[in-house]
Amino acid sequence: MLNENVSGLLNEQVNKEFYSAYLYLDFANYYEDEGLKGFANWYRVQAQEERDHAMLMIQYLQNNDEKVTLKAIDEPEDELKEKMDPLRAGLKHEKYVTSLIHAIYDAAYTVKDFRTMQFLDWFVKEQGEEERNASDLIKKMELFGDDAKSLYMLDNELAARVYTAPSLVL
Repeated sequence: MLNENVSGLLNEQVNKEFYSAYLYLDFANYYEDEGLKGFANWYRVQAQEERDHAMLMIQYLQNNDEKVTLKAIDEPEDELKEKMDPLRAGLKHEKYVTSLIHAIYDAAYTVKDFRTMQFLDWFVKEQGEEERNASDLIKKMELFGDDAKSLYMLDNELAARVYTAPSLVL
């Protein structure tokens, strides 16, 4: 049985991961409307990853005989006006999620819940990758986004991204 605080934080994180998926679908819709199907694909794949993060946490909670409580998913609040808006909002959001994962890790550390800490190690690493990917995408867009041919090439690069399920063993 997990510590009540740790269990509660993990339950909250499940909903935040589903929100992340919802947010990234909103970004995908924005880019689809802009005619940037590669960017839309990149964020649809991102949404799948976030959904799977939530599912991994659900499975972890259930494997530890904890009740999973799903709540309503908030509507994305960002107003997307320019092509850079989703990219910047995405990086900001990933940094926020990183802070949430760190808070759960800290709560587990406080109560010497080594199993949960080991489970969260994957998420800590994953968040580093998520932030780096978001930051790299911003850099590429800043370099190439104003040139139509370069934007076309970047969009094609992002269209090639395929979903890969996480390989975390619970």
